Amino acid sequence: MIGDLSEPGGSFRSDNLLSNEVWLQYVIPDLLNVARPGRVYMGVGPEQNFTYIAALKPSMVFITDVRRGNLHLHLMYKALFEMSADRPEFLSKLFSRKRPAGLTPATSVQQLFASYAGMPKDEALFEANFAAIMNHLRKTHGFALEPDDEPGIKYVYTYFGEYGPDLTYWMSGGFGRGGGFRNNSPTYGDLMVANDGAGTYRSYLASEENFTVLKALHTKNLFVPIVGNFAGPKAIRAVGSWVKGRNGMVSAFYLSNVEQYLQQDGIWDAFCRNAATLPIDASSQFIRSFRGGTRGFGGGGGSLDSGIFPMVDDLKGCQ
Repeated sequence: MIGDLSEPGGSFRSDNLLSNEVWLQYVIPDLLNVARPGRVYMGVGPEQNFTYIAALKPSMVFITDVRRGNLHLHLMYKALFEMSADRPEFLSKLFSRKRPAGLTPATSVQQLFASYAGMPKDEALFEANFAAIMNHLRKTHGFALEPDDEPGIKYVYTYFGEYGPDLTYWMSGGFGRGGGFRNNSPTYGDLMVANDGAGTYRSYLASEENFTVLKALHTKNLFVPIVGNFAGPKAIRAVGSWVKGRNGMVSAFYLSNVEQYLQQDGIWDAFCRNAATLPIDASSQFIRSFRGGTRGFGGGGGSLDSGIFPMVDDLKGCQ
């Protein structure tokens, strides 16, 4: 399906190995009031999707991103979800740190990240884990990877091993590398121990139940990362056609702030026409990210605010 639905890869100004949207959970209570669970979730980018997915519990997931590097990231995650029995083991594999004693599936997310904080990278564990990731993708699944996929997956995995829970959006380079942006973005740990503003912890690692939602989707091959431009000729329309052909419906489409760049490039209308081909109803929601700069991380390279918007209303002009 990745091969059938994808377009040729493109580029972006940064690697996007993790989100910088520390308030992404704030929209989840409102999202759950309108979007219907058990449908198809669509999104773009890295792990913030996991938190929305854990809340919505969709039947299937499609992540579309212009960068093949995002496919590499999600193939890495796929292997790690499938090879990990619980959250402590998952974090050990993700960050190439030995599992601290005493962690169990019932351990709180705060204690999980406190336990891994400051633990050094284990180089031998990193190499063993990476070999296991590639073996799982190639031999367990039999995926026909392209020549650049293995080095691409290792590139991604190296940053998680190097920085561990302290990894931030800007550490892998791109616009702003080496400047104040790095110190002005939330860490992986910050994102995972955040809450929805009302005191409920909703990150995909906040509970074993949330983690299991992702693990189950990956184990059943129902989490499909594809390569494509939102305004491109194929990817979004191909996903819509595939879902329609199985009488499916899109519950939510997480856009991050991609529309900002589509508008800058003068191609937002093409995206709008693509999105208008998706199977949606009055409950289907866009999840958008935008500059707020009012809650602390703020400023250039800081975090983004989030909001939900009815897809039917936003797409009326391009159907």
